[in-house]
Amino acid sequence: MLGRDRVAMVEVSIFARGNRSIHNRLTKFPIASYIFPMDPLSDVLSLLKVKSVLSARFEAADPWALRFPAYRHVKFGGVIKGDRWVWIEGVTVPVKLSAGDFYLLTDGSPYCFASDPGVALQDGEKVFADHLDADGIIRYGRGEARTISVGGLFEFDGDMSGLLLNLLPSLVHVPAAAPHARPLRAALELFKAETESVQPGATAMAGSIANMVLLNILRAHLAANPRSTGWLGALSDARIGAALRMMHETIAHRWKVEELASKVGMSRTAFIERFKDLVGVPPLEYLIRWRMTMARDALKTGNDNLANIAAAIGYASETTFSSTFKKMFGQSPSQYRSEVRSKV
Repeated sequence: MLGRDRVAMVEVSIFARGNRSIHNRLTKFPIASYIFPMDPLSDVLSLLKVKSVLSARFEAADPWALRFPAYRHVKFGGVIKGDRWVWIEGVTVPVKLSAGDFYLLTDGSPYCFASDPGVALQDGEKVFADHLDADGIIRYGRGEARTISVGGLFEFDGDMSGLLLNLLPSLVHVPAAAPHARPLRAALELFKAETESVQPGATAMAGSIANMVLLNILRAHLAANPRSTGWLGALSDARIGAALRMMHETIAHRWKVEELASKVGMSRTAFIERFKDLVGVPPLEYLIRWRMTMARDALKTGNDNLANIAAAIGYASETTFSSTFKKMFGQSPSQYRSEVRSKV
């Protein structure tokens, strides 16, 4: 991130429904007629309260090498022109990025970009601050720019960030030629046009593009790595992915393993084994964890009472809901709500 007020920043929620109360979201309308069906990835992104902060366009002439300090959550970017190298300090080897490529950096460690990994590193934040021009473009080095890129930061709700970050590698690289990179190529063209000059509505447009980039990088990563751990990888499995979508779409339904297995065309035993192999936990344990995650978000951000929250996520009894919540998080729903609101 740049430390000057001149750098445009925009914070946009990736899904507007993330601000709905859990009661309105799940119980106001009959499940069969609910017009916005849930899916696991959309559900998680809505709870993460994704905000994007886009930094300025970077144009550099060789040679150059920059080191950036630790950060929170996820860095992202795309290469408009030329090649560059990226690596996470002490974690990954240098990876070459070419024009059209996108990346995510997810573990928060210091990281480096360079025209060549052998070039001496300089303080990236200082270079950015010292070379930011009036048009919002950072121009570094003498001569013609050989590499042009855009990038920024995604910030997530701190309590929920592990839902996604724990399932991603430290560096996600999506080459321009990857089969599922077509939407990213289109997004890069938009980034290029938006950052060439100052235009009306530029910050709003940049934030919207950035959020689309996050979703499409995750889709491309998922397509290239269908056996990723946890629910993220399981989404690529035809049967287990379908079961996950059903649970998310109708979370208040009193699901039984036999019913889920039947709906995806598997025997009970085979379904449990495959679900556990891909997701890491049995089906009903996953469902309980997700219900409690939604409940925690509702307690933190909404005003529904405990009875409404319990009913919205499939519990007929407030007592049963409270007991399950305390078992998972070590405190009652009321205690959790009081604690998070006292910090505001």
